[in-house]
Amino acid sequence: MKKKRIAILTSGGDAPGMNAAIRGITRKGLYHGFEIFGVERGFQGLINGDFIPMDSNSVVGILAQGGTILKTARSAEFKTAAGQAVALKRLQEQCIDIVVVIGGDGSMQGAMNLAKWDINTVVIPASIDNDMPGTEYSIGFDTTLNTILEAANKIRDTSTSHDKVAIVEVMGRNCGNLALMSGLACGAETILVPEISNDIEQICQELLESYKRGRLYRIVMLAEGVGRGHDIAVQMMERTNLPISVTVLGYIQRGGNPSSMDNITASRMGAAAIDGIMEGNTNFLVALRQGKLVFVPYTKVKDFQPTIDNSQYDLSRILAM
Repeated sequence: MKKKRIAILTSGGDAPGMNAAIRGITRKGLYHGFEIFGVERGFQGLINGDFIPMDSNSVVGILAQGGTILKTARSAEFKTAAGQAVALKRLQEQCIDIVVVIGGDGSMQGAMNLAKWDINTVVIPASIDNDMPGTEYSIGFDTTLNTILEAANKIRDTSTSHDKVAIVEVMGRNCGNLALMSGLACGAETILVPEISNDIEQICQELLESYKRGRLYRIVMLAEGVGRGHDIAVQMMERTNLPISVTVLGYIQRGGNPSSMDNITASRMGAAAIDGIMEGNTNFLVALRQGKLVFVPYTKVKDFQPTIDNSQYDLSRILAM
């Protein structure tokens, strides 16, 4: 009997823990008799035919590495029907039976596009923003929170020494999970997220009132979806005349050794993907819900309401003034 062939690719933004997912799929897949191939540079690698055979040695020592050993890239070509047709041809040439995609919501859309061409796919959620539909958790979120927390605590030290307001701008696009959770973790006095309307006048009034009470420093955790940190700082300085510094953490948030939570979760998701394939499931998301891994068909992904809904937080009640 011909062994089934699985291709693994990582797409979109990299996330700490992707390597653990690659390792989990590879090791468990080989154990159960699958042939495993890596695809370098995501969906563009599919188009280019960048397949590499994977064995147990391919994933030795990768757990501690951030990023992805398969590399990642964004592909405008794959978004076209012509590009997808080329990718389909490459998969047929390599006799690939299943494609496991590790990435965010854009990567899941890519997997859905492959499914429309009758290619069996599986998606493992990996996004530092934790903004994937259908799952409560995406690989990379915990590591990124810890990276932001370490930076914010250092920024607080110098802000306290200089009696400054410190704006810390974090990633997240239009999702405020990173700003909200890192802000709570570091004790930020103000958290600005796109899910909640932000009244700059009220925020500035709170800043002035805290200064009158003797609080001469303040951490403002800003989600990038609200606006640019330097623009927000200008608005605040015009209204308060207070000293304000801005730190844009940028891509430092993506790097670093994965946390134990991300490595464990990613390893479990990788192994679960093989379980789902062996059970005969196809075209599904490996999702974490209430601590359990479940297989969610693509058609059901958007039906799930995540436990964390940032728009429901009353930040004025949980933040120190």
